[in-house]
Amino acid sequence: MDEREIQNKRRENEEQATEGRARILGLPYLDTRQFEQTIPLTEGLLSIDEMHRNYILPLHKGGNEEHFQFMVTSQTPRTLIENMRKRYSDEGEKVDFFLISGSAYKVLMLRYDPPQEVHYDDIKIGGEGDSETIASVSQTLARVSTEKVFDFLIDQADKLGASDIHIENMRGEIRVRMRVDGILHPVADIDKDKYRILMGELSSRANVSTASNKPQSGHMQKEVTRDGVTHILNIRVETIPTMYGQDAVLRLFNFDESLLNLDLLGLSKDEREEINEVISHPRGLVLMVGPTGSGKSTTLYSMLNALNTTDRKIITLEDPIEYGITGISQIPVNTNDGGSFADGLRSVLRLDPDVVMVGEIRDADTAKTAIQASITGHLVLSSFHANSTAAAFSRMIDLIGVNPIFANSIRLIVAQRLVRKLSGSKRARQATEAEAKYIREVLNGVQGVNLESLILYDSVPTEDEPFGYSGRMVLMEQMVVNDDIAKYLRGDIEDINTKEIEKTAMGHGMLTLEQKGVIAAIEGKTTLEEVARVI
Repeated sequence: MDEREIQNKRRENEEQATEGRARILGLPYLDTRQFEQTIPLTEGLLSIDEMHRNYILPLHKGGNEEHFQFMVTSQTPRTLIENMRKRYSDEGEKVDFFLISGSAYKVLMLRYDPPQEVHYDDIKIGGEGDSETIASVSQTLARVSTEKVFDFLIDQADKLGASDIHIENMRGEIRVRMRVDGILHPVADIDKDKYRILMGELSSRANVSTASNKPQSGHMQKEVTRDGVTHILNIRVETIPTMYGQDAVLRLFNFDESLLNLDLLGLSKDEREEINEVISHPRGLVLMVGPTGSGKSTTLYSMLNALNTTDRKIITLEDPIEYGITGISQIPVNTNDGGSFADGLRSVLRLDPDVVMVGEIRDADTAKTAIQASITGHLVLSSFHANSTAAAFSRMIDLIGVNPIFANSIRLIVAQRLVRKLSGSKRARQATEAEAKYIREVLNGVQGVNLESLILYDSVPTEDEPFGYSGRMVLMEQMVVNDDIAKYLRGDIEDINTKEIEKTAMGHGMLTLEQKGVIAAIEGKTTLEEVARVI
C-alpha cells in the first residue's frame, strides 16, 4: 500500500468516526471530501480569528430566505452553537449546523487562511576572513522556521552548486561549511537548537541514528524546483561521532541522465577517440583512478551511458548507488554490513552481462575476480585509488603481485582531477622567469605547444564570482596499455618503478596530469596555482 492509499484509508476511518459522533450530538453529518477544494468561500460572516478559536466555518451566508449554515467540529464549544441558534432565532432567521471531521476543517481553514510564504535571503559565500558574510548567513539560518531549515540549507547548497555540506561540532557552536568547485568554504555558525533540528531531519530521512557512537552511512533523495524545472538531488549522508558531538557530511549528486555524457566532459578529440576505441571492444579492464571528489564516478557513468544500448546487458555493483540509469541493472553492495564486491561480481557473472561496472577495487579478491571477468568475454569498468596511471600499476602489482593475466586484461587506465575554471573577468599577464622555466621543464618534448612568449592569467574576483573562478574542468591522463607497458606487468622487466612506467607511456605520447594542467593554464582556462593545488 503506497502513501496515498494509507492517507485515504486514514481519512475514511476519520469520516466514519465523525458520522458516528454526529448521531450522538444530534447534528447532521457532512462529508466534504468531494467539494472541499472547490466550494466557494463564504466571506464576511465570521472573522479568521473566530474560525480558528471556535473551530467553526461558514457554509452558506443566507440570501432571500435568510437561511444561514455553518460547519462545526467536535471541538466547537456546544455553548457557542446554542448561543448562535438563539441569536439567529431572535432575529427571525434560520440557522443550521453540520458536523465535519477535523481533517475537513484543516483543509478548508487553509483555504480561508493560507500560510504566508516567507522568502529568506539567499546564502552567500564570502572570501577568506569575511566574517560579516558568515554572520549575515548565520542570522538568516536562525530566522528560518524549524520545519523549513533543513530543506532551505539543501536548496541553497544546490543553488550554489555545492558538492558537499559539512555540519561540524566546535567547542562553542556548530559550523556549517560547503564545498563549491572543490574548495571548502565556511558558510555559517548555528546554535544547538538548529543543529538538533537538522540532525533530527537527517535521522528520519536518511535512516541514521542521532545517538550512535559509531560512523554511519545513509542515503536520501530530494526534489528541487528551480526556475520552474524540477530535478532530483541524490544525497549521500555520512555521520561520525567527534569530541563535541556528531558531525555530518552530506554529498549532493544532481541527478540528470542527460548530463552523463562523454561529450560534456570537455575531452580533446584524441582523448575521446582513445576511450571510444577501448570501450568498443567486447572485453578488457578499464580503470579510473584519482582521489575522492575527482569526478571518477561521473566519467564511469558517462562511459556506461555511451555503452547503454538495447543489445548490451549492463550490470553495476555500487556502494552506494549514486545515479539511477534507465536500462542498466544496478545492484547495491553494502560493504559496511559484510557485503563484498568480489562476491557480488562472481554472482552477476552468472547473469551473462556484456558490461560490468564495479564501484571500486579495494582488495586482492575483487581485483583478481575483475581481471578474470575481463578476459572471459566481459568489459569491466572500475575505480581504483591511486595518484596517477603509473602509480595505479604499482599499487595493483603490490595488491596481486606480478600477474601475466593482468597484463592481458588491462586496456586503459585513466587518472583524473578537477580544477576550477577561470571566470570571464580573468586578467592576462606575462609569465615570470621562474614560471616560464617551470613550464618549459614540464612541457619539454610536448608537440604543438608554443613555449616562446608565455602568457598566464590571474583570477579576478567579482561580485558574482567572489573567487574569480566559475565551475570546474576535467584534467585527464590516459594510459593505453601497449606491449611496452605490459612488459612491466608480466614481469619481463624486474625493476617495476612508477617513474619508468610513466616514462615509457610518455614515450608513446601520453600527457601527464601535470602537463595537462600546465597546458590548460597557458591556454587561459585555469591558473598555475590551481593546478598546483589539485595535482
